[in-house]
Amino acid sequence: MMTIQEFGRRWRAREVTAEQVTEECLAQIEAENPRLNAFILVMADQARQQARAADRELAAGHDRGPLHGVPISVKDLYDIRGTATTAASRVRDGHVAARDAATIAHLRQAGAVFVGKTNLHEFAFGTTNDDSAFGPARNPHDPSRSPGGSSGGSAASVAAGMALATLGTCTGGSIRIPAAACGIVGLKPSFGEISTDGIVPLSRTFDHAGPLTQTVADASLVYHGLRGDAGAVPPAPMPVSGLRLAVPRRYFCDLLDDEVRARFEEALARLRGAGAHVSDVDIHHASAIAPVYLVVVLAEAAAYHAATLDSMPEQYTAPVRLRLEMGRYVLGEDYVRALAGREVLRREVDASLAQHDALVLPTLPIPAPPIGATSVKVGATTEPVRNLMLRLTQLFNVTGHPAISLPIGTTSSELPCGIQLVGCRAQTDGLLRVALACERYAISAPSPRSGVLGG
Repeated sequence: MMTIQEFGRRWRAREVTAEQVTEECLAQIEAENPRLNAFILVMADQARQQARAADRELAAGHDRGPLHGVPISVKDLYDIRGTATTAASRVRDGHVAARDAATIAHLRQAGAVFVGKTNLHEFAFGTTNDDSAFGPARNPHDPSRSPGGSSGGSAASVAAGMALATLGTCTGGSIRIPAAACGIVGLKPSFGEISTDGIVPLSRTFDHAGPLTQTVADASLVYHGLRGDAGAVPPAPMPVSGLRLAVPRRYFCDLLDDEVRARFEEALARLRGAGAHVSDVDIHHASAIAPVYLVVVLAEAAAYHAATLDSMPEQYTAPVRLRLEMGRYVLGEDYVRALAGREVLRREVDASLAQHDALVLPTLPIPAPPIGATSVKVGATTEPVRNLMLRLTQLFNVTGHPAISLPIGTTSSELPCGIQLVGCRAQTDGLLRVALACERYAISAPSPRSGVLGG
């Protein structure tokens, strides 16, 4: 598969055209979408027009930057003017966006090509993509498995070669979870760095927007494009030798699938072998993460959906409707306590990063679960799928720290595993520097002859 960076080099060398690469993505959508159900809407005609315009502009000497001519898919929570934003729900039948979301406007200015709107868990209120008015999206590595959620169709579209990059949203892990499940890169920037204007909300306190891509460098390019800085290039990677990483083992490593644990420990060993310093830290109130998250998300989601819950409750999928109805029973005092708990957790993550370049932990405790599974066995215990999939990601939505998931190999069943890096608040570029360094060792260590070992 071609990365954004490779496309840019070949396009500017006139080896390929944007129209040609867009046609290849559209052909892959036509071939694979019946099997994977990654797209709700394919925007073939518009994509061809945008790609041809990009080729004409480049020929005329007008280069808009690294995202110019790049085929990108968009989670169907983002408004694209003149296009339906369904949020994968019958509740929004008939909705057509009057204007672009702020992020889409930035990418349009950068010359990106929009190939279509991707499937998701209804209103982003789930981790599996099972509950969608358009049916579940499926994992390209095993179509009987979930691609993760809520940005499951987005991740599947990149993993299956239907787009060079995609846009997701993340309230409790909905970018990193599908990235890990599908074996790609998923970046949740620091809270507030990317506008969520024009994106259907789940919880405004925890919502983030961000990219899913094949590489960290590509994630950096899309991240800056979403911010309106389309000309930015990826930062230089930090040297691996001397990199200070911290593993929050208690709670975060207590409940892991055996093969996920093995891939994680192997990745840590490769990083140590390259000269990184890896130590343990403790998030003292980790047991409070889930209740803090749940109270805030339920209350804010119920408030946003109040009118349609009253007027058309039957239009929601049953599991999502149930969670929204639960939010109506959250007490005001519980909501205030949860916000106070958020501040405690934020300070603890800040403290754990004070002497380290990043936290490092698995992204998903389990490989991608079967579609429709409500529970899964981990060791001697059986756990709810939703709780387990959120377990390692939701803290950093609560606290707002930037976090990124990188692939670290597969299980014996060829299901991807992911490693998560977490950086200091408002320092997403700093986290990207760490991730660019660690990416080289995520699946296997480079040969010493490559000149990159140790740095």
